[in-house]
Amino acid sequence: MNTQTLIIPLLNLETQEQVSKLNQMISEVENLDSFFIDLSNKSVSLTAKKMPKVTAKVFQILKQNNFKIDSVEINYPVLNMTCASCASSSQANLKRQPGVVNAEVNYGNGMGKIEYIPSLTSPENLKNALVEVGFDLVIDESKNQDEEIEQLHEDKYLSLKKNVIWALVFGIPLFIIGMFFMNMPYGNYIMWALSTPILFIFGQQFFVGAWKQLKNKTANMDTLVALSTGVAYIFSVFNTLFPEYWHSKGLHAHPYFEAAGLIIVFILIGKLMEERAKGNTSEAIKKLIGLQPNTVSVLKNGNQVEVKIEDVQIGDLILSKPGDKIAVDGIIISGETFIDESSLTGEPLPVEKGVDATVFSGTLNQNSPIQYKALKVGNDTLLAQIIQSVKNAQGSKAPVQQLVDKIAGIFVPIVIIIAILTFITWLVLGQENAFTMALLSMITVLVIACPCALGLATPTAIMVGMGKGAEQGILIKNAESLELAKKIDTIILDKTGTITEGKPKVQELIWFDDSAKNILYTIENNSQHPLAKAITAHIGKQENLSDLKVEDVSGKGLKATRLNKEYYVGKISWMNELNIQIEENVKQTIQDFSTKNYTTSFFGDNENVLGLIGISDEIKATSIEAIKAFHEKGIEVWMVTGDNEFSANAIAKQVGIDQVVANALPHDKMNIIKDLQNKGRIVAMVGDGINDSAALAQADVSIAMGNGSDIAIDVAEVTLIGGDLTKINHAINLSTQTVKTIHQNLFWAFIYNVIGIPIAAGVLYPINGFLLDPMIAGAAMAMSSVSVVTNSLLLKYKKI
Repeated sequence: MNTQTLIIPLLNLETQEQVSKLNQMISEVENLDSFFIDLSNKSVSLTAKKMPKVTAKVFQILKQNNFKIDSVEINYPVLNMTCASCASSSQANLKRQPGVVNAEVNYGNGMGKIEYIPSLTSPENLKNALVEVGFDLVIDESKNQDEEIEQLHEDKYLSLKKNVIWALVFGIPLFIIGMFFMNMPYGNYIMWALSTPILFIFGQQFFVGAWKQLKNKTANMDTLVALSTGVAYIFSVFNTLFPEYWHSKGLHAHPYFEAAGLIIVFILIGKLMEERAKGNTSEAIKKLIGLQPNTVSVLKNGNQVEVKIEDVQIGDLILSKPGDKIAVDGIIISGETFIDESSLTGEPLPVEKGVDATVFSGTLNQNSPIQYKALKVGNDTLLAQIIQSVKNAQGSKAPVQQLVDKIAGIFVPIVIIIAILTFITWLVLGQENAFTMALLSMITVLVIACPCALGLATPTAIMVGMGKGAEQGILIKNAESLELAKKIDTIILDKTGTITEGKPKVQELIWFDDSAKNILYTIENNSQHPLAKAITAHIGKQENLSDLKVEDVSGKGLKATRLNKEYYVGKISWMNELNIQIEENVKQTIQDFSTKNYTTSFFGDNENVLGLIGISDEIKATSIEAIKAFHEKGIEVWMVTGDNEFSANAIAKQVGIDQVVANALPHDKMNIIKDLQNKGRIVAMVGDGINDSAALAQADVSIAMGNGSDIAIDVAEVTLIGGDLTKINHAINLSTQTVKTIHQNLFWAFIYNVIGIPIAAGVLYPINGFLLDPMIAGAAMAMSSVSVVTNSLLLKYKKI
């Protein structure tokens, strides 16, 4: 075995302390000949003979200790997989390649998620590695990749369909002769002629696949099919050509051409049905991709030009007529209309939008023409990010899948051993025609065993569940979060932007002298503060005074000067500092605003209070309903917010939350979650701001409002497009339904094999003389996979 050297680049190797820590941990790795940590080049150099084992351990150490490897993660379709064992085999092969940090191959959706170091390997190398063992990797990263992959699946389906039709053309007469006219003249030779093309033309994929597996010292479903039908075929050919051999030994062995041929026919039919059903599991992705138009009307130099969607540039002015799909994310420049956003948010009611409102790709302009400016195009649009998020999530593996993968990896060798033991047992214990019974039982065991059902049980349910969530405006980033959501027993909610709208609104403006209305308007119109925008929106359009000079007084408010007179807008505490005269009616209004849970601002000049402004952040229409639903599920609800205690308690009382923590800093939120987790609670954190990101990262399930900050959305494992809290309840229901479907699938897949293999081996024969026919075993094997996929598809129609 040759010694190899590998250099792993790190992005955040900065200090000698890190080097010392890393030295200590890597020195304990087994099979490592030598290593060197280079601080100046930010890299770790490894030398070993068993490099795959060494790198797997080193990568694990680096990730566990938050060292960032200079790697990229890609999702590529993996071709030529016929069962779950293929996924395990191709995944193991990818992991052995130098420079591959991690690889996950999913048989359910035919995708491989590969993290690799570009300086050490490339997609071409990964493709070549899979081709050598009989698989393939589609590494085309063009914009038309989705269409090309769809075409590949369609071509595979049509090829299977053609093979099934021709196999039936030969298989039906083969069945009739084998069952009813076996003793007709030259019957064996006719069946030989009919079965040969079924096996070696229409079913050649099984023999080619088995040969490739054999060359690489592995085995999969192809191995089982090729072995069983191949043995039956060879035995039948021998019996046809040399019938006297068995007669001389006093045995009456028959040809089994019909068994060999019809096993292939049934398995091909099952594969055809499975391929179509698997295609339906990705229906959500197809729907999302179909939301974007192919062309769009762009205004250039006053002229309307039809442009391909991929050619739209940031800043382009786009015309949208009623009934048009919004092509890219943008901002409305002119016009007002209602936009149907149900495709992204799941909300059925259209949203009224006008100038300066944001529109999103994939939504529908319902009733009026608008012009909007492109802000995000291509892969940066919200729709593109949703599609990519769903693809990544559907390709991820639930924790239970790790165990299933291990079982699938050893399943075929175990089945082959059971088949051999079955043959030996019948040969020893059988009486008349012992050899024939031994051979048939061995063939039946090989045929009935099916790793496919096991391999499809989890990923097909995950794919359907993720897709259903996306259609409802619930984006779940990985299978682990989907599986864990049903176990949530504690939900922590931020206040602003989560329970409330996050948009301050003036509830009351009490004037004591409204002659200065345009002065207040001008002061606030010169500020970018959210409260200023709320005040100008409430006052309405006023004359903007050009001779008014405005300055910001940090932490207090705004100060303005006009005609040697000063004006102030800001906190009540600042009003007290300025020694402005406060009348009784002003004091009473401040008290009234306080009891109504308003944030109060004053507007005044050097002498008097001219007006009081009562501002509040409205509670979302769905918050009370959502929190009630959490309580009904037995979930404990907390509100942890940075707001003051009075405001926090008032909002909590309105929405029905008992556990309230106010004045909480980001690290306080994180520590509260840690304390609850230490008590054994499964905690979900729901937030929308940068200050929630640490808490989101700590939570068992992190949920971000889709209208929140990019950092919060990046950290969170679940994103609610539109920010409706009731969708959390839907996400929990979706998790419950999906996990239930996974358990059903796994139960039937295991039970099928646990019961089917012993029956195939002939365990019932001593009791009632029953010996399973290999053809029936082939049909049962084919239907086991189809039943699992069909059960997953039923999830699409369940209410969440």
